[in-house]
Amino acid sequence: MCATVLVPVVVVAVTGIVRNPTSDADLVLPLVAVVAAVAVAAYASIRRIRRTATRTTPGTGAAAVVPLDELDRRAQRLLVLTDDCVRTSREELGAAEALSGSEAVRLSAEALEFAAAELARAFLVRQRLDDGEGRRRVLLEEILARCEAAGLRLDAAAAGFDQIRALERTVPQALEHTETRFRELTARVAEADGTLAGLREGYALTAYLPVAGHDEEAKDRLVLATACLNRTRQALDGGGTEDAVAALRTAEAAVDQAVLLLDGVTRHAADLSAAARELPAAVTAAEADLAEARAEPDTGTARADLHGRISHGESVVAAVREEADGGGSGPKGERDAREQNDPLDALRRIEQVATGLDRALHRVPDGSRALARLQRALLVARVAVRAASDHVTTHRGAVHCEARTRLAEAERRLHAAESTETPPVPAPADALADAREADALARRARQLAERDVRAYGTPYGEGLWTGGAVLGGILLDAPHRTAGRPGHPGDGGPASYGGPGTRGRRDGGELFRPAPPQSPLPDETRAP
Repeated sequence: MCATVLVPVVVVAVTGIVRNPTSDADLVLPLVAVVAAVAVAAYASIRRIRRTATRTTPGTGAAAVVPLDELDRRAQRLLVLTDDCVRTSREELGAAEALSGSEAVRLSAEALEFAAAELARAFLVRQRLDDGEGRRRVLLEEILARCEAAGLRLDAAAAGFDQIRALERTVPQALEHTETRFRELTARVAEADGTLAGLREGYALTAYLPVAGHDEEAKDRLVLATACLNRTRQALDGGGTEDAVAALRTAEAAVDQAVLLLDGVTRHAADLSAAARELPAAVTAAEADLAEARAEPDTGTARADLHGRISHGESVVAAVREEADGGGSGPKGERDAREQNDPLDALRRIEQVATGLDRALHRVPDGSRALARLQRALLVARVAVRAASDHVTTHRGAVHCEARTRLAEAERRLHAAESTETPPVPAPADALADAREADALARRARQLAERDVRAYGTPYGEGLWTGGAVLGGILLDAPHRTAGRPGHPGDGGPASYGGPGTRGRRDGGELFRPAPPQSPLPDETRAP
C-alpha cells in the first residue's frame, strides 16, 4: 500500500524537474528521500507477504511448519526407502551388465553412483543427528533433500535403463542366463551345508553365528526362484510377456540373494582361518607390549590405572593362548576349547588390551607395530561390516533406519581406515581408531537389524508370498491395495532399478496376489 501511494509522488517530482531544469539541484535531496521511502515500503511489504505465507495460525490457509517429530518420521521412512532403491538398483544393474556389458549401462551406473553418494551423505547427517550434533530441523531437512535428489535421479534414469535392458524383447536370453546361475547355486547348497558343519565342529557359536542360518535362507530364496522361473516359462508359452518379465525379475532377485548368502558362508570360513593364522603373532605382540608396560617406571607419566590394565591384559592373553593351544588334554578339554574358539573375537580382545595400555601410558601407536595392529583390526572390522551388510540386504523388508544408519557409518569409518594408499593418508593411530569404531558400529548395526527382524516376524503366506520374498525386499506391497481387498505384503510384484516413483513399475498383476478364498459349497451340493 505504501509503495503504491508513493509511486505517483515520484512521478510528479521527476516531471517537475523536467519542466524546471533550473531547480533540479534544489530537488535532488527530496527526490532521494522519496526513492528511499519507496524502497523501504516495498521491503516492508515483501516481509509482510512472507510472514503471511509461513504463518502457522490455524484457519489462515497458509502453509504450516511441520512438527519436528513428524519431520523425523518422514526422514527415517525416506532413508529406508532410498536405501532399498539403491540396493535393488545395484542388484539389477549387475544383471543388466552381465548381459549387455559395462559400457551399455554406463549412464545408469552413473545415476546409481550419484544416488549412492547422496544417500551416504544423508546417512552421515543422520548419524550426526543421532549423536546430538547440529540443529535438528536443519539436519532433518538436509536428509529429506538428499534422499529426494537420489530418488529423482534414479527415477529419471529408469526409462533409459529399461531401453538398454529391454526385458520385453530379451526375456528368453535373460531367462537362460538366470537358469544357468540357478543350477550352479543348487550345486553349492550342499557345499555350504558341509562348510557350516565344519564351522560348528571347529569353532564357538559366536564365531560362526553371523552365517549360521545362511544355508536355509539360501534354500528359501532358491524355492522362490524355482517357482518364478517356472512361471516365466508358462507366461512366455501363453504370450504373457508382461507377466514373464515380472516373474523373471523376481527370480533374478532371489538368485542374487542366494548368491550373497552362500558366498557369505564361504567367505566367513576363510576369514576365520585368516584370523586363526594371525592370532599367534598377535598374542606374542601383546605379551611384549605387557612386558614393556611392566618395565615402565612408576612416574607421573603413567596413569594410575596402569597396574589394573596390565593385570587385565595378562588374564586376557592367557585365556586367548589357552583357547588357541587347545585348552588342555582329553575329550572334555578339546570340547571346551572348541566351544570357546573364536579367533576373530580373540583378535578384538587383544586389540582392546593394547588400546588400554596406550591410554594408560599416554602413548600414540606408531611404526611397524602399529601397522601390524592395524592389519589385524581391519580384518576384524571387514568381517563385521560384511556380516551386517549382508544381513541388512537379505532382510531389508524389515530393517529400520537406525540399523542402516549405524551400518552406513561403519562402512564410512572402514573406508577411512583402509585409505592408506591415496592421500590424505591417515596416521596409524587414526586408522586404528577408525577400524575399531567400524567394528563396533557394524556389530551394533547387526544387533539392531536382528531386533527389527524378530519384531517383524516371519511373513509366510500363500503362493509366492513367502518369508524370503518379503523379508528380502524382493516383492513390494501393491500400491492398489484397498480395504475391500487388502491382499498381503509383497503382492505388488518385484522391485526393480529406479527410485521411489519407478521401482514398482513391473507390477505382476494377479501373478503375485493370493487367490481369493473360495466360498463354501451349500450342504446339498457338497461332494460326499
